[in-house]
Amino acid sequence: MLQCKKSFLTNSVTVYKQKSRFIKNVLPSLQCKNYSSDNERYLHKSRVPTMHFQPSLPRLPIPRLEDTCQRYLNAQLPLLDATHFEDTKRLVANFQSEAGKDLNQRLVAQDKANKHTSYITGSWFDMYLRDRQPIVLNYNPFISYIDDPKTAYNDQTIRAANFLISAIRFRETLNAGLLEPEVYHLNSKKSDTDTFRKVVRMLPSSLSWYGAYLYNAYPLDMSQYPSLFNSTRVPEIGKDRLVRFEKAKHVLVMRGGHFYVFDVLDKDGNLLEPLDIYSCLKYIQQDPIAPSQHPIGYLTAENRDTWANARQLLMENNSGQMEAIDSALFNLVLDDVGTDNDPVKISKLFLHGNGANRWFDKSFSLIVARDGKAAVNFEHSWGDGVAVMRFLNESFKDSTGKPRVHPEEVAGMVPRRDFDPSYHVKRLEFKLSDRLKAAVSDARQRFDQTTGALTVDLFIYNGFSKHFCKEQQVSPDAMMQLGFQVAYQLQNGGTCSTYESCSTSAFKHGRTETIRPCTSQTTAFSRAITASSGKHTQSELRAMITDCSKVHGQLTKEAAMGQGFDRHLFALKYLAQQQSLPIPALYQDPAYAAINHNILSTSTLGSPAVELGGFAPVAHDGYGIGYSIQDNRLGAVVTTYPPHRNGSDFVSCLESAFRRIEDVLRKKN
Repeated sequence: MLQCKKSFLTNSVTVYKQKSRFIKNVLPSLQCKNYSSDNERYLHKSRVPTMHFQPSLPRLPIPRLEDTCQRYLNAQLPLLDATHFEDTKRLVANFQSEAGKDLNQRLVAQDKANKHTSYITGSWFDMYLRDRQPIVLNYNPFISYIDDPKTAYNDQTIRAANFLISAIRFRETLNAGLLEPEVYHLNSKKSDTDTFRKVVRMLPSSLSWYGAYLYNAYPLDMSQYPSLFNSTRVPEIGKDRLVRFEKAKHVLVMRGGHFYVFDVLDKDGNLLEPLDIYSCLKYIQQDPIAPSQHPIGYLTAENRDTWANARQLLMENNSGQMEAIDSALFNLVLDDVGTDNDPVKISKLFLHGNGANRWFDKSFSLIVARDGKAAVNFEHSWGDGVAVMRFLNESFKDSTGKPRVHPEEVAGMVPRRDFDPSYHVKRLEFKLSDRLKAAVSDARQRFDQTTGALTVDLFIYNGFSKHFCKEQQVSPDAMMQLGFQVAYQLQNGGTCSTYESCSTSAFKHGRTETIRPCTSQTTAFSRAITASSGKHTQSELRAMITDCSKVHGQLTKEAAMGQGFDRHLFALKYLAQQQSLPIPALYQDPAYAAINHNILSTSTLGSPAVELGGFAPVAHDGYGIGYSIQDNRLGAVVTTYPPHRNGSDFVSCLESAFRRIEDVLRKKN
């Protein structure tokens, strides 16, 4: 029996301490004689221990109730007509003085009794894990890598092998406490230095954050990082579980709907030889078996209760196989389809694929297409973008800058006599009852229907860049969000509830807060710039853009500092539900439902290693917008569900919107 210990996150993650008995029995032990030096095992050796700042991180603040109420009203103002706004205003005033006041006092007391975590942690995990919707499209996003700059290294097996090696090196560096801590440097010339690291290392962990603060550097929460590896989401009736296996040393590889496992680390943590890893992946790639007739990966895309019932059936005769999947370091997917370098094909393949060759429950899957295009698709309940982006950046940098498998080495490579990949690689065989086969068939049908309804459109606008925004003294992110508001006005008329995700990782166990980019200022500009009368002068329009940028910058700062209103109101409602208290009238107001029905759901990605990123709309009549603004252009992946929304037309409106904004900034008439 596996031994379990409690998680640091209020029992949200179950951690298993022993290696799977199944894995012990089916996988031979490794002898990694020649690839065990520290230089090969670790990405780097940080002078400051990885979790050095964690004990002294500030706690996520609970905003003052009156501030939350005012911010909520500010966000509602551009969305409601005068009559409905007055109705909502009365409900907010009553909430602030009565029910909300009592709930907030209870929340503050609860927070003081749980100083090891944040006030949002428990409720946020619960929200994710209790939701019965399929996680595909509803939660799992994708982030794709740019190509390896060395063309020959984009061969599928070579790239997969180098990514696998870099991923394991990242994991080993993390586990050894040698991964450089995540720190936001406001003045990198002052703080991103050896002197800074020497000073903060000498400070005890209980004081280290304050030392960094004196350098104008802000360490970020890294509590999510351990859940990157050896972890999975397990479906259960009513509420799922997150589990992590500390001792497993095998990787899961999927191809053709089949599952393969092989150990990549020995008992001492030494990595398998790079060419032997390549040989194992090549062996899997060349396995002549036909694609699975009953690919159980489809089940992970089901309603969570439906999947929980099916998993119980699977466990009856396949418990060892399921544990091998659950405990694997991560899921490496080899797809037998290419992308033709088409952004729409890339987005669809990595966001959902055909479902047969996926296991959406793993913390992350690293997917490599036949043409070498690669991406990460990750399950969202365990963590957010900060940990995933760090992994993505480090794995790209290491796999391209210091590749361990080279094209000239594998060309015409003769198999080593002392290493037989067929001995190391195990294909998992499943015993499926007729009932399970029927469940897979039903899941496939629903998956095809759901993903077939989604459309993906790409938007690229050249010339409007970070550099241009800085020249104009406006925020690049504010201009992106302003463009979305103008485009919505052009296409639909009016305003809509808009969501932008903002990390609160500056605080212990912080997750995210919501920026509400639809403001009174963006609404005024959107109406002015789309009006046929042209009654506003260029200088007036330019001043309005400046106001939009200033307000958005303030909202962003507030959200990053835990001073938004969404998480606070969410936590208060959750507390009322948990303590069986009456739900305040504020939460029954149609305006509250409307502002949480996010028509424009947006999230930005900023990394030179990222080619594309995207997710599905959070509402069927909404838009999912993964966007970025770069040094020479801006762009977005736009997803929609026709006929509710027309993504292609929205992209045309985005083109018009940014042209109009650019014209104002460049003072064109």
